[in-house]
Amino acid sequence: MENENVHRISQEGREIVLVGTAHVSRESADLVEQVIAEEKPDTVCVELCKPRYEAIRQQDQWQQTDIVKVIREKRTTILLSQLMMASLQRKIAQKFNITPGEEMLRAIAKAEEAGAEIVLADREIRVTLLRTWRKMGFWNKAKFLTEILFSLFSTEEITEEEIEKLKKQDVLELALQTVGEKLPSIKTTLIDERDLYLAHSIGQASGARIVAVVGAGHVPGILKHLGEEIDIEALNKIPEQGVWGRYAGWGFSLLIVGLFVAGFFFSGSQASLKMITWWASITAAFSGLGALLLLAHPLTIAASALAAPVTTLHPLIAAGWVAGLVEASLRKPQVKDFLALKDDITSLRGFFRNKITRLLLLVAVVNLTTSIGTFVAIPVIMRFL
Repeated sequence: MENENVHRISQEGREIVLVGTAHVSRESADLVEQVIAEEKPDTVCVELCKPRYEAIRQQDQWQQTDIVKVIREKRTTILLSQLMMASLQRKIAQKFNITPGEEMLRAIAKAEEAGAEIVLADREIRVTLLRTWRKMGFWNKAKFLTEILFSLFSTEEITEEEIEKLKKQDVLELALQTVGEKLPSIKTTLIDERDLYLAHSIGQASGARIVAVVGAGHVPGILKHLGEEIDIEALNKIPEQGVWGRYAGWGFSLLIVGLFVAGFFFSGSQASLKMITWWASITAAFSGLGALLLLAHPLTIAASALAAPVTTLHPLIAAGWVAGLVEASLRKPQVKDFLALKDDITSLRGFFRNKITRLLLLVAVVNLTTSIGTFVAIPVIMRFL
């Protein structure tokens, strides 16, 4: 069929039909069904990884989430990022009355109907987000979290014409545009690397005729790299923290303790005691403020404040994790919170109302305010030297 979003490629005796879609466009979903019905492919590749495939096939999967385990394994930032991206896509989809990922659901259903093999062609979302996070510096992380927390809820003005523009870019790229200035490292891992990964998966798919359904923003990259030798292991590798990342936390802790010691030797025991007191007071106040902003339980606010003076000097623990674990034990999420999650992530009010998303926000905000308190406290204690 003739369509600007359908591309035909001949490769080593095989025919690959690449369909570029908007992830929230009904027109795209109709196009996918039509192409698969007409082409009768041996294999259908979809821009999904296993977790995302299960997410759209099993709408109740959130009921199985162990939120305490997520906090203990330090995966709150990853889960929060996923929910933020899902929030944008779901809100746009609701506005135009279409199921998020409908073109992928229809592609899978049509492939099953035709007896075609289904290939989940995208890189696992957890690997993509971790590679993105590890490649960002501290300030970029803080900027990203701050902007995404305050800017991802403003999609009310999106029009039909803007939705169709999604056919020229990936939905994740649209999400990044809503949080302000683009960060090159984010685009590299979220878009460019996935172009390579998708090109590899499609190129390695079996069958004489293959239909590949991908976000239209990936089409140019896939066409460019299809048939190339691609190091898939490198794309799946989660970067190790650098020497600075591994030891900077301990170095910072030693620096602060060194200031306390210097205060004792150069200004006397009273000065050192005042330095410790001010350090504890400022970090505790900022940490408690973060918990208060999220309307946490009074005991959670107290625990955040008490933990901050210690956690700011210990790089392996964080005040936000303490706050999250205490809040989860005091206000344990219920089944109704998991059931309501898909709707609650579409509004700022819902994010704060739902116990799951509020827990994730609590961890992020308390960590952020405690970090701010740390930088505020340093010049204060140095006055006593």
